[in-house]
Amino acid sequence: MEELQIQSLITDLALILTLGAAATIIFKLLKQPVVLGYIVAGFIASPHFAYSPSVGNEANIEFWAQLGIIVLLFSLGLEFSFKKLINAGGSAISTALIIVLGMMSTGFVIGKSMGFTSVNSIFLGAMLSMSSTTIILKALTDLNMRHRKFVPGVFAVLIVEDLFAVVMMVILSSIAIDETVAGGEMVKSILKLAFFLIIWFVVGLFLIPTMFRKFRHIISDEMMLIIAMGLCFLMAIFSVASGFSLALGAFVMGSILAGTPDAERIERIVNPVKDLFGAVFFISVGMMVNPQVIVQYAGIITLLSVVVIVGMIIFGTSGMLATGQPLKIAMESGFSLTQIGEFSFIIATLGTTLGVLDASIYPIIVTVSVITTFTTPFFIKSSLPCYNFVEKHLPKKWNALLDGYSKTANADVKPSHRNMWVSIVKRHATRLVLYSVVIVAATFMLRTYLIPLVVKLLEPMMSHNLALLTSVVGSLLVLSPFFYAIINPKITRKERKTLLAADAGGLVVMPRVVMMIVGGMLTVGLVTLLLSGFYPSVTSVLVALVYIVVLLLLLAPMARKQLDSVEKRFISNVNERENRRTGKENNLVSDMHLAFMTVGYGCPFVGERLKNADLRRKYGVNVVAIQRNSVRYPIPTGNMRIFPGDQIGVIGTDDQIQTLLPLLEDKGTVNDATSADVQFTHFAISETSPLIGKKLAGARLREDYKSLLVSVERGDDNFLSPTPDIEFEAGDVLWIVGDKELMKKLK
Repeated sequence: MEELQIQSLITDLALILTLGAAATIIFKLLKQPVVLGYIVAGFIASPHFAYSPSVGNEANIEFWAQLGIIVLLFSLGLEFSFKKLINAGGSAISTALIIVLGMMSTGFVIGKSMGFTSVNSIFLGAMLSMSSTTIILKALTDLNMRHRKFVPGVFAVLIVEDLFAVVMMVILSSIAIDETVAGGEMVKSILKLAFFLIIWFVVGLFLIPTMFRKFRHIISDEMMLIIAMGLCFLMAIFSVASGFSLALGAFVMGSILAGTPDAERIERIVNPVKDLFGAVFFISVGMMVNPQVIVQYAGIITLLSVVVIVGMIIFGTSGMLATGQPLKIAMESGFSLTQIGEFSFIIATLGTTLGVLDASIYPIIVTVSVITTFTTPFFIKSSLPCYNFVEKHLPKKWNALLDGYSKTANADVKPSHRNMWVSIVKRHATRLVLYSVVIVAATFMLRTYLIPLVVKLLEPMMSHNLALLTSVVGSLLVLSPFFYAIINPKITRKERKTLLAADAGGLVVMPRVVMMIVGGMLTVGLVTLLLSGFYPSVTSVLVALVYIVVLLLLLAPMARKQLDSVEKRFISNVNERENRRTGKENNLVSDMHLAFMTVGYGCPFVGERLKNADLRRKYGVNVVAIQRNSVRYPIPTGNMRIFPGDQIGVIGTDDQIQTLLPLLEDKGTVNDATSADVQFTHFAISETSPLIGKKLAGARLREDYKSLLVSVERGDDNFLSPTPDIEFEAGDVLWIVGDKELMKKLK
């Protein structure tokens, strides 16, 4: 029986992958997103299509689809990182919030008007509120609009939407289980999620980068794949044990790893795994498409497609305007978000798995996604004409009002002492939340496992009460740095000096005293929580008060030192990726740093030997290492060439490194090098090449062939720099990066 199940599993997998391969080739030739090809392949493999073999056991596909969701969310997490969220800023968060709330409310109203239950209507609203990062990226790349001014803002909004989607999945799971929209339960779910997210990120960012740093020199690509996927599945299991979904754990681990210097390497290694299981997931989505349902609900599908397009334009544009963006950028952004994609499918799969989603909604959403995917490029291109029309017909007063609001919203606010205290209070509030969560998690571990274990080990040597007291005192000593952070607000030397210089009526003393009182009250509660179950409540409170006095008078120096060490390590891990790139925390002697930079496709030194680039004379830096793929070249010779993707280790001062960074990391103007359509290659010019006899200035490589010439090899190891007046000859070897298909015409 078991052999038959395994054979059925392999048979079904072979069928869907074969159909998926054929469909993607066809859709690639048609210049359409391959995601649509997967959906078509799934439909062909489903029982709804009678003209081809169908899968024998749909439960097998469900297994592969769940695995696909885990890997897909892990990969999305790798592209996410909370550093990007911080850089996105409040503007992106506000815009995404307006879009999500607006589309969810619209979807809920439409769902109720169509007779859906409240739970189904909420799921419908959630599915209509998530734009597709994959589809937008593909459309902007195909339209050669990645360089436009509005694009960074759109990507920032999509990053925030990804986070909202993950949070939404947790909330929807809670709603589905209770089958009711209870405000108290929803708040409880959100607080529980926030607690576990903080613990996971604090512990993960403290331990994982440290482990990578220690063993980086021995971790090969194979080992990195095993480590990354092992951490992914481990966090997924831990997420389920904590009451959440597998997908949430995978996304969280991807986000943690995204903050490490090895993020790009992990993403490159995991990509084939993501492509395989992601394809299976999208194929499983296509298997849910039922033509009879589509015909039956054609009117609803049309309505929802219009709602997605119009709603995204309205809420996206409004969100951008509300955060101070000019009307042009706001409209271009809103017109770019007019589709739904992968997260809508994931939410639909979640509702189906939990058994709360009406069977007809899944194929409706898939069809809406297909329609809006096809229309996305059209609406992106039409954004500028629509803006020109609106600007022309908009009353002058409205135009002046929008311009004035935009300038005011983006104006710099002059700092004041009040603003400085606001900054200090925000920082302390953040520390209160973070360290309180850490203490609560540690309290659970201490009370449940460690204190009983220590008491059991000490009882043969002393009485039970003394063993318990020893365990409690030891626990409080271990937690002292975190309690000290809660009680004592952090004020930097510069802030203290500024505030003392302007001190009037206790400007420095009183706010700090208030924060210390709040921290002290919180400490009493947390210490009482730790001691409850071991001692009476009154005794616990008294011990907490005595502990605070001892901590501030006797343990403060030790606690402060340990706290500084922990925070320094944590902040170093959070910023390790940037620090490794700039060498800020890799001091050698005096002001000299060791930095690691990745060579971009637009770097002016690409294709040159190190001795010809002459980085030491021009920029004062010394190249000490080059890593190309998985091969490392320590102390490279002057004859070694520089190529895109190389990671170069250089030693220099802060100023020298900051001057060199933008040159080395220049990405150029060609399409994204991570795209499957772009490659770095070399080939000899044939006798029939259209380049023969032309100069580089007139060859139009960028315009006609979407390519960037790196170097020209003429003769034996004779490399020429690509100057505008260089004339191409038959037999020249071109080292070039660009579109694979268009470059074939050059050969």
